[in-house]
Amino acid sequence: METDQHKLDAALAAIADADADALEAQRIGALGKAGWISAALKTLGAMTPEQRQLEGPRIQGMRAAVADAIEARKAVLDAAALEAQLIGEVLDLTLPAPETPRGSVHPVSQVMDELAEIFADLGFAVATGPEIEDDWHNFTALNMAETHPARAMHDTFYFPAVDAEGRKMLLRTHTSPVQIRSMVQQGAPIRIIAPGRVYRSDSDATHTPMFHQVEGLV
Repeated sequence: METDQHKLDAALAAIADADADALEAQRIGALGKAGWISAALKTLGAMTPEQRQLEGPRIQGMRAAVADAIEARKAVLDAAALEAQLIGEVLDLTLPAPETPRGSVHPVSQVMDELAEIFADLGFAVATGPEIEDDWHNFTALNMAETHPARAMHDTFYFPAVDAEGRKMLLRTHTSPVQIRSMVQQGAPIRIIAPGRVYRSDSDATHTPMFHQVEGLV
């Protein structure tokens, strides 16, 4: 009669040389629901406490030995498969590399850059300023009265908040505030252009709420 030890020795020997299919067969034959080690574990329920104290560790030891052997053999097979794959895959270094899609400059940005270069050749510096402005820089400093139509809500995007001096805040409606700030900060002589985005509450077939503008000041 074949003992558990004989079964264990035979299983370990078979696992050591098994291919992937044979390895799976050994796993099922030993550790599957109908496997011989699983069957041995089921007999523990009918044993006395003293018998279980002796047989339990022995059967668990066989189970661990088979499981460890299967994992070790699987690692060997996986490594061999990877090596074979790497050997079989030939990389042709003479082939051109695939092209990487690249973005391009937006036409509006391209025009703004070209205008800046043209005016730079004429001696103009590029001045910039905040797109969120106060109504003093955007309107009052340009002598636009409180009753000027451009100050109306239907023409200008206002924010509910005010600045530290109590002035209304808005999205600038032109780049003229950049000129005001430049004159205050550096005074005359001055030679600048003020390119940038501006915003007006106007949207139809020929207008958008945001557009670009370039203003000059000498």
